[in-house]
Amino acid sequence: MRSIWKGTISFGLVNIPVAVGIATQRSDPKFRTLDRETLQPIKQQLFSPARGEVVQREETVKGYEVSKDRYLPMSDEELEAVAVERRRTIDLVAFVDLGEIDPVFYDRTYYLEPGESAQKPYALLVEAMKRTGKAALGKIVMSSREHVVLLRPAGDTLVAELLFYPEDVRSKAEIDERVGEIDVTDQEVAMATQLVESLARPFEPKEFENEHKRELLALIERKLSGEEVPVAAEPAPAEPVPDLMAALKASIDQARQPAPAEGAPSGGGGSKPKAKPKAKTAKANGKATTKGRAKAGTGAKGSNGSEG
Repeated sequence: MRSIWKGTISFGLVNIPVAVGIATQRSDPKFRTLDRETLQPIKQQLFSPARGEVVQREETVKGYEVSKDRYLPMSDEELEAVAVERRRTIDLVAFVDLGEIDPVFYDRTYYLEPGESAQKPYALLVEAMKRTGKAALGKIVMSSREHVVLLRPAGDTLVAELLFYPEDVRSKAEIDERVGEIDVTDQEVAMATQLVESLARPFEPKEFENEHKRELLALIERKLSGEEVPVAAEPAPAEPVPDLMAALKASIDQARQPAPAEGAPSGGGGSKPKAKPKAKTAKANGKATTKGRAKAGTGAKGSNGSEG
């Protein structure tokens, strides 16, 4: 595992050397923003509207917006004066029930790998947390910032979740208030509960395929081979459910039907799937068709969003 941080878990009088590695990464195709004429990547520049010209990086300074169009400049030296000490410890301060932590507080996820001489205390902490059903709360300094961190066992591995501070989590009180004013009957709740239970099953991550990624890669291959690329038709707007109880009952009946045999078309309990709307091609719209064309240096490389 490639580590991005090395330090020690401070657990009472026990110190456990660990390395921190990133647990997740995006696998979607990446793109660059190109000049339409040359099909070469464009370059971003720092433009000052007030001066009407491009400025260099060394001519810039950080600024705090006091009010609209008014900024308080802050030098790097001033910001470093309030930077936290670069500690190399994860100080555990409390153990809590994992269910007490609302997942909305989860920011980023990391794996903790024990140092060569720390396998036993590492395994001991993991086992103690599994047996008690507890997760550890502590603090860690990464990238010159202090974070609240939650350590939890996952199998025989310690997982670290960086948590948002309370002021970084938006309030949902307005939604709670609006939904709390809605009356639901016992019959509706019973029917909805029955639907939930009929669809309940263990979580299997491999069941969920990134369909957008699959279709995007197929589209790239078609463009590279010179095929015409269709323009997708607009999806029909979803209509409101006129009879909630009838919709719940129909959903339960559909969930109870056996799954179609492998390879057979699926469409809600074996019924015939709805035909997808035919995609229009740019040619049919009277527009110039987009054909796959590739010039030197124009592979499907870059970033998820626009990168200049």
